[in-house]
Amino acid sequence: MKKQVVFKCLKAGFIGLVLLLLYTPILLLAIYSFDKTDLIGRFQGFSFDHYIHLFTDSDVLGMIGNTLLLALIAALLSTVLGTAGALGMYYSKKRVKGVMQALNQVPVINAEIVTALALTVTFVAVNIERSWFTLIVGHMVICTPFVVLSVIPKLKQMDGSLYEAALDLGASPFKALMTVVLPQIIPGVISGFMLAITLSLDDYIVTMYTRPTGFETISTYVYNATTKGNAHTAVTLSSFWALTTIIFLIIVAIVIGSNLIGRRKKEENK
Repeated sequence: MKKQVVFKCLKAGFIGLVLLLLYTPILLLAIYSFDKTDLIGRFQGFSFDHYIHLFTDSDVLGMIGNTLLLALIAALLSTVLGTAGALGMYYSKKRVKGVMQALNQVPVINAEIVTALALTVTFVAVNIERSWFTLIVGHMVICTPFVVLSVIPKLKQMDGSLYEAALDLGASPFKALMTVVLPQIIPGVISGFMLAITLSLDDYIVTMYTRPTGFETISTYVYNATTKGNAHTAVTLSSFWALTTIIFLIIVAIVIGSNLIGRRKKEENK
């Protein structure tokens, strides 16, 4: 009995230590986002200055808008392409399916810098200048494989006989796909879409190699701000403490909400 108690305490302590290491930097930024100073070190007084600057600086607002727009477009296109690719793999012959799944793993396993360089060389070879097109294509390359990986498990869990039954009852392949297959895999599609948005928002390397001149996202803006080192940069960087806090709270709210909805569904199904 004592050994079980000790083991539970050690397990809880280890989990707590891991969570502490993961979230201490974020909690530190959240605390100093309400500080008057632009330096992390000594708290000098409660203030909303960083939040006010975040929502009044046109450069910061433009950068946030660019980031969200890019993530939304790339995620939508990647979700459509990834879902279609997952369907193609699932209904392909065994040998073709194996080759396609192996190729899909390449961008996932490959170092992002290699992907970025490969995209750059390809665009230069075909004489395509960096633009919104190259930027979106670059983000789709890194997002689409993860959508495929999210949809494939749902296809494997699906009852394949329902699709065949719909065809036998006179439905066209497209109608059977939209009314029978898609509703069963929609959780995987949504998961892939959310994962694609996260990857696009977080990306820096591919964005730097494929973006048009003058285009800034959160990642590129922060990097450029840390290398300039002027007075405006210091204020701008401190406003990102507020942005980090807002993003973190939104994610926590989404996670808690999804867990509550999942528990309610389980209770209703009992």
